[in-house]
Parts: sequence; C-alpha cells; structure tokens
Amino acid sequence: MTYEQISSILETVGLPYAYYQFPDDTPQTPPFLCFYFENSNDVYADDKNYKRITGLTIEFYSDSKDFFYEALIEDTLTANGLVYRKSEQFLDTEKMHETVYEMQVAISDDWSILYPDHFGKKIC
Repeated sequence: MTYEQISSILETVGLPYAYYQFPDDTPQTPPFLCFYFENSNDVYADDKNYKRITGLTIEFYSDSKDFFYEALIEDTLTANGLVYRKSEQFLDTEKMHETVYEMQVAISDDWSILYPDHFGKKIC
C-alpha cells in the first residue's frame, strides 16, 4: 500500500482526515479521522529486508460512541482487504470517544510513502 492508497480509502468514508494530526490552525469538530504509520515488522530473508511491513493506525474521533461511522469504517477496511484490530476509549481531557484500528500493511520500496512531508508531498 502507499500513502495515496490509504488516503483514497479514507476519502470514501466521507469524514475529514489527516496524517497524524491536523495543522494547528485547522481545529476539527468530531467526527474525524487521523492515520499514521508506525513500527516496522519487516520480513527478512537472505540477510536483507525482503518485504517492508509497517503498522498502520487509523484513529476515529467522535463526541460519543458512533455505531454508524464505526460500521462504515470497518466495512471500508474489509472491502479493501485490510485486517484490523479494534480498541476504543473515552478521552476525558478531550471529551471525545476514540476508536483505534491497528493493522499491518505491506508497503512499496519507496519510503517517501511513509514520510510524505519529507518528499515534497502535501500531507494534510
């Protein structure tokens, strides 16, 4: 998967989304999504990284538990072949409900997809 493919998948949900966080000058009102790549779990063979695998986290923020959008997000992930783990919590300090989807994705050999802001691509 690439950064653009993940963005395209999230676009179909119809909610505002950003990589990691929205810029400070664009406060968001729930519901909205944030996503980011983290921790690698590469496949190694013949003394090299054979396939790059990275964690993808998608966070869904809402004022309260939102069954409709959670089902839409889960259906979208499933339709795109993404297998996920789900957890949720209420963020007292933010007064928001957070649902977190964690998954592993195989990525291209172009590391610019993980760090688009370092390669001249707009990320938000």
